[in-house]
Amino acid sequence: MASPTTATTPPAAPARVARTRTKPTDRGLDRAFRYLSVGSGVLILAVLAAVAIFLVLEGLPALTDSELADKVQWIPEGGTLWSLVGPLIFGTVLAALVSLAIAVPVAVGIALFISHYAPRRLASALGYLVDLLAAIPSVVFGLWGVLVLAPRLQPVWQFLADYLGWIPLFEGDAHGNASNPPRVLMTTAVVLAVMILPIITAVSREVFLQVPRLHEEAALALGATRWELVRMAVLPFGRSGVISAAMLGLGRALGETMAVLMILSPGLLYSFQLLVASQQQTIAANIAAKFNDADDIGRSTLIATGLALFVITMLVNMAARWIVARRKDFSGAN
Repeated sequence: MASPTTATTPPAAPARVARTRTKPTDRGLDRAFRYLSVGSGVLILAVLAAVAIFLVLEGLPALTDSELADKVQWIPEGGTLWSLVGPLIFGTVLAALVSLAIAVPVAVGIALFISHYAPRRLASALGYLVDLLAAIPSVVFGLWGVLVLAPRLQPVWQFLADYLGWIPLFEGDAHGNASNPPRVLMTTAVVLAVMILPIITAVSREVFLQVPRLHEEAALALGATRWELVRMAVLPFGRSGVISAAMLGLGRALGETMAVLMILSPGLLYSFQLLVASQQQTIAANIAAKFNDADDIGRSTLIATGLALFVITMLVNMAARWIVARRKDFSGAN
């Protein structure tokens, strides 16, 4: 009896990879999307260049006039354009930095509470309320600052002048008193801090929510407390995001107009006294206060100060980009 022969099955042919054919419609949409993206980027650059060109051309008469102090009444007698621009830049930067110093710790604390401490329902409601602050017009903040906040802050400012007056920031007037009514830079900075709070909080909150879950679980597995978890895992991961959020808030504070105009008693001094009126003024508030009553050379002078604010904002954004790019290598995201 013949032994059965074992049948060998031929090897299976390699499976063919299905190729998806690109339809002409998809190619057209892809090309249209690419053109739209490139066009949007070019449009942003064109608008930025147009604004810069406008400021330079309109401010050029004031920049080149050697007798400007004789033609513009709000320039100090015998001074130059820098006699006006210098104190305005000082007041603008000082107000923005003080407001940022107040807003950033509060905003980071709120963002951490929403993202890692609060129950889900409370976190959702609190996040909605914080975001709602961004929808309030600046003129409403100005009215609130003048009519409600300033009278209630007067005893606080007087306390600081009495007990911390040896610090230049909290120094009072010649008699050691804080101005009353307190239409001072410190009151303005508090209102600006409330205005930029939603921006910094929203960005910081979203960054903290992106912390990898494995990082948090690893910290808890090693026995870390909630604060140690935040300090070792959350804050290092979100450092670049918090810096970006702070720079966004700083840009808002630098350009704020109506609230500053309604609260601050203006002055053109290089003064660090935050509790004394008629010491500082910001560029945006000065433009809003004097533009309607200015003649041609006066408007050119105000536009020249606007050019200075434009340059400051550009420098702030460039510095923020440099800081974020420098710190991202040390971020927990890597």
